Amino acid sequence: MSDPVLNLSGVTKTYNAGKPNAVEVLRGADLSIAPGELVALVAPSGAGKSTLLHIAGLLDTADAGAVSIDGEETMGLSDRRRTLLRRGALGFVYQFHHLLPEFTAQENIVLPQLANGTPRPEAEARADDLMTRVGLAGRSRHRPAALSGGEQQRVAFCRALANAPRLLLADEPTGNLDLATSANVFDALEQVVRDTGLAALIATHNLDLAARMDRVVRMENGILMPER
Repeated sequence: MSDPVLNLSGVTKTYNAGKPNAVEVLRGADLSIAPGELVALVAPSGAGKSTLLHIAGLLDTADAGAVSIDGEETMGLSDRRRTLLRRGALGFVYQFHHLLPEFTAQENIVLPQLANGTPRPEAEARADDLMTRVGLAGRSRHRPAALSGGEQQRVAFCRALANAPRLLLADEPTGNLDLATSANVFDALEQVVRDTGLAALIATHNLDLAARMDRVVRMENGILMPER
């Protein structure tokens, strides 16, 4: 079995620690995700899904425990090293696409590659390849306002995959879409994950989509409980 791309061990997080209004969000969360694996994270609103994703994505730090990305232990890393890992090893997708409206679909996917030092011709070729993979061939010159909601979110997925990350973290990525569009967007994501060996952790309230993933984990009282 391949080594996990993401490994969380005994992760804890408390906000306002030591104060009367302290909130213990994570109480020893454990999770491993292998290459090519899609894992659904299911929990009620306010249960700590976003906190877990932020810690896994190196946007926040755990109080205790271990967080390893592609075999590299991240607790105690310098800010610069964490930034480099976020840029090269991680991809992020949110409920709202957050595309830059003044740029075309292709340019939105090219920009993070340029920031990572990729030459423009190579970045444009990868953007076009990713858009073709998710069924958006021929839409590269369109600005976000000229795309449907599902198309915009597929562009957001392409942008997250632009620098060939090892781990994709998605927070309610289809939460702003109707059921049919959600299914189409997930189809495109699943195909890319299977083709590239990407690992993906996807927080969702959509139980139909969760059931299509390899595993479902549910957060209860700050602990991750596997369902299957």
